[in-house]
Amino acid sequence: MSKLTRRQLLVFFGASAGTVVLAPALENKLFGSNSNVAKAIEPLKFTPVRLPHPLPIYQQQPSFLAAGNGQGQTLNPSGDTRLTSYTVLDDVVVPPEYERYVIVRWGDRVFSNKEDYVGFNSDYTGFIPVDGRNPNDGYLWNNHEYVSYPFALLTPEAPNDLAPFPTAYEEVVGGSLPSGDPALPTLAQRLASLTPQQRRELYGEFLYNMGGSIIRISRQDRSGRFQVVSDPKNRRIHTLSGLGINSERSDGYQSVTSWGGKSYQQGDKNYLIGTGPAARDVFEQVNSDGLGNRIIGTGHNCSGGTSPWGTILTAEENFQATAPTATSTNSFLGVTEAVRSNGTQTGYTAGTTGAEFGQVGEKYGWITEIAPADPNFRPRKHTALGRFRWENIALRVEAGKRLVTYMGDDRRGGHTWKFVSKGIVNSPTSNENSALFEEGTLYVARYNADGTGQWIPLYLDADTNPTPPSVLASVEIAALGRATNNGLNRLPRRNGIAGQTTDGGAFNVTTANESTTLPDYQGKKLSAFYTSQGAVLVDAFLAANLIGGTPTARPEDIEVHPRTKEVFISYTDGAPGSDGYPDSRIFVVSKYSSAVNATQPSGSLFKIIENSPDGTGDTFRWERFVKGGEAGAEIGDGFANVDNLAFDSQGNIWGVTDMSTSAHNGFNVGAAARLTNINHTVVGSVVEGTSSDLNVQTSDLIGVFGNNWLFFIPTSGPDAGEIIPFAYGPVRCEMTGPTFVGDTLIISVQHPGEQCPFNPQQSLNRDIEMLNLDGTLFTQNRTVPRGSNWPSNIEGNPSGPPKPAVIGIVRKQPSGRFV
Repeated sequence: MSKLTRRQLLVFFGASAGTVVLAPALENKLFGSNSNVAKAIEPLKFTPVRLPHPLPIYQQQPSFLAAGNGQGQTLNPSGDTRLTSYTVLDDVVVPPEYERYVIVRWGDRVFSNKEDYVGFNSDYTGFIPVDGRNPNDGYLWNNHEYVSYPFALLTPEAPNDLAPFPTAYEEVVGGSLPSGDPALPTLAQRLASLTPQQRRELYGEFLYNMGGSIIRISRQDRSGRFQVVSDPKNRRIHTLSGLGINSERSDGYQSVTSWGGKSYQQGDKNYLIGTGPAARDVFEQVNSDGLGNRIIGTGHNCSGGTSPWGTILTAEENFQATAPTATSTNSFLGVTEAVRSNGTQTGYTAGTTGAEFGQVGEKYGWITEIAPADPNFRPRKHTALGRFRWENIALRVEAGKRLVTYMGDDRRGGHTWKFVSKGIVNSPTSNENSALFEEGTLYVARYNADGTGQWIPLYLDADTNPTPPSVLASVEIAALGRATNNGLNRLPRRNGIAGQTTDGGAFNVTTANESTTLPDYQGKKLSAFYTSQGAVLVDAFLAANLIGGTPTARPEDIEVHPRTKEVFISYTDGAPGSDGYPDSRIFVVSKYSSAVNATQPSGSLFKIIENSPDGTGDTFRWERFVKGGEAGAEIGDGFANVDNLAFDSQGNIWGVTDMSTSAHNGFNVGAAARLTNINHTVVGSVVEGTSSDLNVQTSDLIGVFGNNWLFFIPTSGPDAGEIIPFAYGPVRCEMTGPTFVGDTLIISVQHPGEQCPFNPQQSLNRDIEMLNLDGTLFTQNRTVPRGSNWPSNIEGNPSGPPKPAVIGIVRKQPSGRFV
């Protein structure tokens, strides 16, 4: 059962102290009155999926061990939950009481222009009913985050040994994409060998495959399956939407208005606009593209939110780009993140898509509002909410109160944010609420080790008070005598500050140089580093470090509980990296002991409780609910790298995992699929001499968990607080964007088969050491396909290409609700 006591569980889910001491039956009324308490406390109505690793729920409930499509066996509960062998399936595996089906997939042509097609790497999903109420007919919004192999050969960071293998674009979309000189030994060299026209075609198709798709879906009744409906409002909004306005420029980009000869590759005038301080202070005053407040496209769209007034808020995440080198393609798919004190980019980064199409960096990295049902609503980027590597947005919209939103900056050392509007919500469903995003206050969270916290406003006159790296890293230093990356804290680079001679970008403060450099950053105002409020918001991450916001453990998703209004946060990974160091007083950043069952730095689920009833105050309390890591670890609840969250109609928590593709099942990516080092005696966080963001030593331990999966945490009943596996995804995929529509769960399957060959398919096998529930080690033999053929393999083409897709999951015997 759960490691939480019943009292801890009640307190975490918002029950009052009086409830805790009353009759146990009241435990099932945590979210208000319920006329049918008997239903609330019934045992599970489905059989949890059996994952490769031990979990306490398998001691209490039967579990389903899948052996193929719709095939498998039910295992009885047992005190010994070890499996000495496990075969991973290349499919979406759900409990036997449910079925899964594909709604729409990459490459589907469901738009009025039959050359247009659904983009790649599905992520966040949102559903807007056509009539505002009917859950059986509406517009599906689907984010498309990025491209990766096998989309095409020259995608960022594809392993060099994939060059001889087929790619998916030709079969799915048709035609071919440039792949460079085949005689060259590295993909980076092949990328550099492209002609200018080939590079533009390749880069353009990459950017077209990001952004989002609007697709009408419907079903006849609740027992049916959602299907795509032909509708003139079905359309794409992508990273090059509005490229046609380049013709109005005078900086050399006026001829860059297309990337190929097909109709959808011609630049249109469907540009976006900016709102708020950065639009006024930066876009319209000092940016260099000459387009003022007009913006070409939205891209790198990760998670998001759906407003009560029928719009989608899509989050631009990893927009930052680095130039390809002689040996690596790096992340050329993006724009320049670094900006100067006035909020404009330091310059185009050569070799990137931003430089190719003239996309200035300060116009990307925002929350973007889109109205699926209203093509006349011009999408807009709301700059009052700040520019960072957006993961999500969660809204609190109540009549007569200010609009409150919560957001996460998904990077190592990224921040947790809140925005409070200046104006008041009149009606939660009014379209006028969109204007509330245009003016208000952006706050960054400061966590205190005693469970309290403050919201610090990012005003131009805010005091600077950066946290010293030695303080951020104090727990790791005390345990190991050293700090990963020397406790890195990044601050704005300014000429004359800490010996710097240039303006713009970031300056690294560490335990090695803090005594000589940090004093130059202390005791000032943000106005000493930025020329306007808009510039502060463009550089929100560094500005937040400067005023003492807490660097955190990659906040991947934040959701507001629909009844208690408490703020649930999934911090996916505590390991430090090249962007910053999570505060070790709050987060587990490293493995501090060689004990095999020592706590692992693999994320956790937190909760913020606002001290103000309406969420607009500047103080809060925080708690950690469940901790990532194997269930047999000293502190661990049996999952790793929790990402997107969702609440069902009963207030239960649903979460997906986001384990790195390069560690799934203990095999690295590429054709060679070399074994990763799964050794429970490792100490620390990163391998010395390698990139901390890509080679976190203790992250190899996540190989025990297999594929990424979807879990369920009941908040009432006999299994309350348990981690209950509901589904796992195809090989090398991530399950993202869970959305409940009536009794159906709509969810994306992102990047199946990422960075691995799909044809010919090979079966891999290895032994993996893992923890039993008692904290001792045992060995399991694991068999797994090298890459993925999903969903081709369930649609009659067993050797076909993998395709990111949106699926529906529903009970075989409908009950009126999902669980």
